[in-house]
Amino acid sequence: MTYGVYRPHFTYQHSDEFKEALLDISREQKEDIKYDLAWSCSTVWSVGDSLVKGRTMTKRQAKLMLRAFNGECDAAMVKVTWNNATIMKQRIQKSFNAINKLGKSNDIEITETYLEHKLKEFQLHYELKLKIHEEKEEQRQIREAMREEAKLQKDVEKATKKADQDRANYERALRKARKDLDEAGYIEKGEAERKVSEIQAHLDEAIARKERALSQAQLTRAGHVYIISNIGCFGEEVFKIGMTRRLDPSDRIRELGGASVPFPFDVHGMVYSDNAPGLENTLHRKFSDRRINMVNLRKEFFNVTLSEIQDVVQDLGLELKLTKKAEAQQYRETSAILAEMSDQEEYLARMEVEEFPAELLENEE
Repeated sequence: MTYGVYRPHFTYQHSDEFKEALLDISREQKEDIKYDLAWSCSTVWSVGDSLVKGRTMTKRQAKLMLRAFNGECDAAMVKVTWNNATIMKQRIQKSFNAINKLGKSNDIEITETYLEHKLKEFQLHYELKLKIHEEKEEQRQIREAMREEAKLQKDVEKATKKADQDRANYERALRKARKDLDEAGYIEKGEAERKVSEIQAHLDEAIARKERALSQAQLTRAGHVYIISNIGCFGEEVFKIGMTRRLDPSDRIRELGGASVPFPFDVHGMVYSDNAPGLENTLHRKFSDRRINMVNLRKEFFNVTLSEIQDVVQDLGLELKLTKKAEAQQYRETSAILAEMSDQEEYLARMEVEEFPAELLENEE
């Protein structure tokens, strides 16, 4: 809190619960005002020997103070953001003290009860903002998962169609090869049998490819966990540990290295699992204290070594072969170009400083 970091006060799970709580606190504030619990006056004033006029004056002064205080609170709620929540809360407290100081000459003050209700409203209002943002992020993740699922289905359809075509072609080729085998003479028979075996192997592989594609589509948790890096963007020993259900996981890696980052990612390892989300979650929990972003847990970057990742995966009984050297071709080529440009600039700058040789000027004369 001393560094300006806001600590949440409520544990509501949905934005609707925050909205309902805001309605409740609003009703409480209206009751405070209705039953004169929002302000107090320690002196019974009279105006022109009239206590009624004195009470009217006191109520009008209290109303002005409450309007000023409510305006300050509303302004704080409008301006509050993630990095000034603590300051805005302090602003409400300071406004409360300043307005009560102005009312001190008439012994009128806004009550601590009303202040507590306004602070509670401020906290609810701000945390509602956070919850709405969080829900939007969750919806974005759901849409991303739906897009991934649609791409997976498209890949499955493409793979099964290709497998069916290959199967039909190999079955035709196999029928022809068997016919040739039946008609082959003694000398040609060995070659014909080899050809039949080769085509049969291709046919079996086409059938297996289709079965794998269909199986992966049906197993909603099957997929690949990948370990990738981008030293041009994030530096050494920073790895993204993610998961994809794509039939070809490299498609997902290419997407991540798109226009949003200056350099493509390097793949260090890929492991298939029947429970890819579970494996990904295990790795994330294991290295939770090494996250680059401790706030948004959907950012899957960790400051770890490849050896540590490999040890965890192997302890789970899975095989993971890692490429420890990042190729980073475009980054390294860019660094070389920049170094060459820097050397050229340094050379030209040195040439400008050096004087033209005097003996050459004498020879010219």
